[in-house]
Amino acid sequence: MKTLDPRQSIERNIAMELVRVTEAAAMAAARYLGMGNKELVDQAAVSAMRGVLGDIRMDGIVIIGEGEKDQAPMLYIGERIGDGSDLKVDIAVDPIDGTNLVARGLPGALAAIALSARGTMNCPKQFVYMNKIVTGREAKDVIDINAPVAENLENIARAKKRKVSEITVVVLDRPRHEQLLAEIRSAGARIKLISDGDISASIQAALPETGVDVLMGIGGMTEGVLSAAATHCIGGSIQGKAWPRDEKEKEAARVAGVDLDKVYHTEDLITSEDVFFAATGVSSGELLKGVRYFSGGAQIQSLAMRSRSGTIRWIDAWHNFEQLDKLDI
Repeated sequence: MKTLDPRQSIERNIAMELVRVTEAAAMAAARYLGMGNKELVDQAAVSAMRGVLGDIRMDGIVIIGEGEKDQAPMLYIGERIGDGSDLKVDIAVDPIDGTNLVARGLPGALAAIALSARGTMNCPKQFVYMNKIVTGREAKDVIDINAPVAENLENIARAKKRKVSEITVVVLDRPRHEQLLAEIRSAGARIKLISDGDISASIQAALPETGVDVLMGIGGMTEGVLSAAATHCIGGSIQGKAWPRDEKEKEAARVAGVDLDKVYHTEDLITSEDVFFAATGVSSGELLKGVRYFSGGAQIQSLAMRSRSGTIRWIDAWHNFEQLDKLDI
């Protein structure tokens, strides 16, 4: 069993402070639900998230954000976040996981953030995509991303004391998954296709009693790290391998000395035992309810997680806009 490195210990339960961050992003983005402009959705969420993060008592560095500094005015990789207090942390943000969902008025979008001690969050930046498999506590020790799909499904079913036909696999609906879907169907498992939002899907795969047993397939590398943070808090497992899109990415990896066959486990992506994760629903989905407006305010739902305690909180909040405006937050 791993022991907690005291240098990586975060004594303050910062999870609730992170919920304020994702709440702000969700409420800002939800104003543009269904308006068809994903850039506007993202800009609103980024600005709101950055504003609240700046007031948190910490010295944070953005490890996963909106891109490099010359492309992103805020929440860029390497940006220092917080009020400069002594709590030194790494931060990963996805202001909106599912900007297309919000722009099109579809369900399942959320705002997400993860935090761990300084130097413990790792993202192979040479790649945009990774091949992933995510599952919960019951089956976390039996998955192997290098194994055939049918073998993984049989092992997961056995660990969950079910038949393969009773296992549900969530997969992004993309042409690149044609072969994967054929193998899942051949094995006899059920499939749930999603158009976007694999952070939300990963959380569902890791949580018990969600109707989803495992996530499989190729999705964003940065989303994989955020999913690793959430999965670690839940007690599940993620495994991933870099998925180069073309020969150019393969060659860049070889030049950088990156092992394309390396399997990234949860503990490779997040090396701390003290991890925090928060998410707030933007458009209502199966995991979280979205922002719902009432006269003078809004009702929202969030998740807050801490790995050390294993506590997962669902938080329903009602915000009074007039009172919030007086506080200038």
